[in-house]
Amino acid sequence: MACPELLLDTRCVPSPCFVLDEARIQANAAVLESVQQRTGVKILLALKGFAAWAVFPLLSRFVGVGPLWGVCASSVDEARLGREKFGGEVHAFAPAWTRQEIQELCETADHIVFNSSAQWRQFRPVIESYTAGGGGRSVACGLRINPEHSEVMPPLYDPCAPGSRLGIRQKDFDPAALAGISGLHFHTLCESGADAFVRTLAAVEEKFADHLGACDWINMGGGHHITKAGYDLDLLCQCLTAWRARYNAQLYLEPGEAVALDAGWLVATVLDVVRADMPVAVLDISAVCHTPDVLEMPYRPRVLYEQDGKVIRAGPPEDGAWVCRLAGKSCLAGDVFGEYAFDCPQRVGQRLIFEDMAIYSMVKTTTFNGVRLPSIGVCRTGGFSLLRKFGYEDFKGRLS
Repeated sequence: MACPELLLDTRCVPSPCFVLDEARIQANAAVLESVQQRTGVKILLALKGFAAWAVFPLLSRFVGVGPLWGVCASSVDEARLGREKFGGEVHAFAPAWTRQEIQELCETADHIVFNSSAQWRQFRPVIESYTAGGGGRSVACGLRINPEHSEVMPPLYDPCAPGSRLGIRQKDFDPAALAGISGLHFHTLCESGADAFVRTLAAVEEKFADHLGACDWINMGGGHHITKAGYDLDLLCQCLTAWRARYNAQLYLEPGEAVALDAGWLVATVLDVVRADMPVAVLDISAVCHTPDVLEMPYRPRVLYEQDGKVIRAGPPEDGAWVCRLAGKSCLAGDVFGEYAFDCPQRVGQRLIFEDMAIYSMVKTTTFNGVRLPSIGVCRTGGFSLLRKFGYEDFKGRLS
């Protein structure tokens, strides 16, 4: 039975529930492995986009059968999760670190990237003291650079937007700060194709070519839509191969979305249909609590439903016989997923499936209003398995 049909079966899957697709995760991993084999690049999982550790064995070559070399973390907790559950290399970057965080990262991270020369100078003694003290492991340190080249809309997601706090601009770059630094990091992309990567590389070389040759490693960041249909893998591999030959450095990519693209769903149920300027179907999920990118990007997620025994994708408002607004159950007035066209009126108890919900949804959920978090399950050969349910203690436990 196909996964969408399975998820619409109320006997199998609770609602609401995030459901991971093992087969698609493995397919994405195979594409990423092909890039590694062709270029020698090491690909890391960006935990900020996908951190469902139950399926890490599908991705990690150290705790399972996957191809990836490790993780990149944006916090000490992500770094610890990567060390404990993924294995391999742990790379860490944040716009700023505290002394306590650096001390913790010395125990978990292999690479620590600093956002400014000032932070590197401040914490270099902490790292060198740890290494000299016989900690048993070395930590490679890097600096993040900002090539001031924008490829992303909206500005909320553009690391190189005017006024961005992320990375060191050319005019602020101090070559003297490179003492003790073994690599550079840059990140300009979000849901981008290989053509955007080509333009990024040109901008980086234009501003920082004098420093790239001294790097042992170069981290080219995330936002690469490598596993999306139509992505130009040949162009990506050509760029990576050329840079590896030119600078003789170990290259890293750290995608999050590409790892789990189209690899999960959010199952929901219609609780009520109220009349406003159009019918509004109120669901047992919330955009603000469970899929905040719907409001922040903003975007309109794809939705599946069942009609006459068939799985159908809801259309844009102009395409259907019955149009309604899908809304969440929080008290936020704008808790809305968008407007959709259905072949027939939605009814209380109707099961809906939101597509591509493994990425940047599970990691960003909140319990605003006390709305409970969706359960988590996995769709694998043989059917559905429930991994976790959430309740009152999860809400209470994050408060005091």
